[in-house]
Amino acid sequence: MNSIVSTLPKATNVKPAKITRVLPESIAEELGFEPGDAIVSINGERPRDLIDYNFLCADEYLRLEILDAKDQQHIVELEKDFDSELGLEFETAVFDGLLQCNNRCPFCFIDQQPPGKRESLYLKDDDYRLSFLYGSYLTLTNLTRSSWDRIEQLRLSPLYVSVHATEPAVREKLLKNDRAGEILNQLQWFRDRRLQIHAQVVLCPGINDGAHLETTLRDLANFYNADPNRPQSAQSADLGARAAGLRSRAWALGEGGEGSVASFHDDSQTDDAQDKGNEGFEMEAFDDFEGGNFDGGDGDFDEMPDGPAYEAAYENAYEIGDDEEEWDDEDWDEGELNDSDDWLPPTVTSVAVVPVGLTRFRPDLDELDPVSPAKAREVIGQVQALQAEFREALGSTFVWLADEWFVIAGQELPPLEAYENFPQIDNGVGSIRLFVDRFEQAIAQRISTLTAEQGPLQLPQPRRYTWVVGNMVKLAFAPLVDRLNTIDGLTVTLAALNSDYWGQQFTVTGLLTGSDLLKNLQDTDLGDGILLPSLMLKHGDPRFLDDMTVGELSDSLGVPITIITDADSLVDNCLGRTTSGKPGNHTQG
Repeated sequence: MNSIVSTLPKATNVKPAKITRVLPESIAEELGFEPGDAIVSINGERPRDLIDYNFLCADEYLRLEILDAKDQQHIVELEKDFDSELGLEFETAVFDGLLQCNNRCPFCFIDQQPPGKRESLYLKDDDYRLSFLYGSYLTLTNLTRSSWDRIEQLRLSPLYVSVHATEPAVREKLLKNDRAGEILNQLQWFRDRRLQIHAQVVLCPGINDGAHLETTLRDLANFYNADPNRPQSAQSADLGARAAGLRSRAWALGEGGEGSVASFHDDSQTDDAQDKGNEGFEMEAFDDFEGGNFDGGDGDFDEMPDGPAYEAAYENAYEIGDDEEEWDDEDWDEGELNDSDDWLPPTVTSVAVVPVGLTRFRPDLDELDPVSPAKAREVIGQVQALQAEFREALGSTFVWLADEWFVIAGQELPPLEAYENFPQIDNGVGSIRLFVDRFEQAIAQRISTLTAEQGPLQLPQPRRYTWVVGNMVKLAFAPLVDRLNTIDGLTVTLAALNSDYWGQQFTVTGLLTGSDLLKNLQDTDLGDGILLPSLMLKHGDPRFLDDMTVGELSDSLGVPITIITDADSLVDNCLGRTTSGKPGNHTQG
């Protein structure tokens, strides 16, 4: 394993990997590691990121160069079982600087924010490592030759790619980058190497819709089934390819999942990135730093903390041309693996079509129009016709519409089974439906348990709550509130709000700010408190996107606020139970 790492160019701007947590009963705890220590090298190699770290730490014999919190150097030598984990977590996933975005997409969320907020809101990443590790979307326009080589050598798959359009002129117009037109050659590169991607299309009316959208989706479908005579077992092949990718990702993060090896100290991509992402902003940068994943609750999107780590990442970020040669058009034909097997696994395994999201802070003359109900209905009809065609030809729906399309159009969401294995859940595709389904399971289970324990269900004391959500989910979540209110002694009011802060008519939950809640809820009877979805907050930080804290909002409204993490915690907090093991966090007003 180490030989693969050693063959790559030496990075000159690698910083020591600062430790933020030592897992209990781990090898690292036994050795005396503490938060604040930093790993300089492993067996003489300086890890550039978590991927290097986990490759290097897989060996049985390790020689670690460590800097403690007082900048004192130590050498730690140890012997362990092959692939055993040290049990460390770090403040960032990349130690050599963030790969920065070199596009100028008019729908980028970073450019649609007000000035003067916390620095982390303005960092733009387009980093293939975060795409592999955490599912953030990248455009592929800033990759150097060594980055492409590393993706191939380490088989970093699947990656998540913002395609938007496959026609060169259209994609170049959207990304404002003359390198953007290489996307079809880049997809062929992934196919030749049997690597997988998930794709997204942020649809901008008048730019990449209509015939352009159909061209894009058909071009991407050509990268799903490599053999036109292949039997219709595409879905099982897709699952196999995805499973292989997940195994690769599990290796990079460390076997055992959450909290087991190196990870961001924040640990998982938080729910609000999913919500922000399915709003249709260009999320290559925003996802990984300010939120997690989309409306409905479950999702994973990492972020880095504020402060020096951000400054270091920003100051040392790669810029195209700094140290490495860019790839020219002819480079795509060099060294391709053109061996011909019976069939290749799908290259593009799924596609999400997301409506563009705009705010009142958008730049002037951005050439963008918001999605209207009529446009939403048009896109739904167009994509659903292609879905039927793809199911027949590929054995998979292949392309999915983000939930917002149906909300904007005023149409019913597709049934749960329409989403197959939810390949685009982190892009807001099926997240509302999945939340509703999980809610129905949770409340049925809790009521059954309570009834068995105490007979007819009745709360010992009346409870009244206000559940705050974005108005995007109002129609979908209203029946959930009706169901909760059938419980004797429980009253839940749904406060479905739009965001005046962003200047939006329709708003996903993760984009609501503290000022939105304060404006709409002040001088209102909020009952015993507010139920607040965690996806409105930065993970591990009580701040909304406008920098107001939960405590400040609670004090201003004069009621306690309970943080709701998912459907289970919603039901449990309403019933005064913690049977899910995920009780809400309370802030007293």
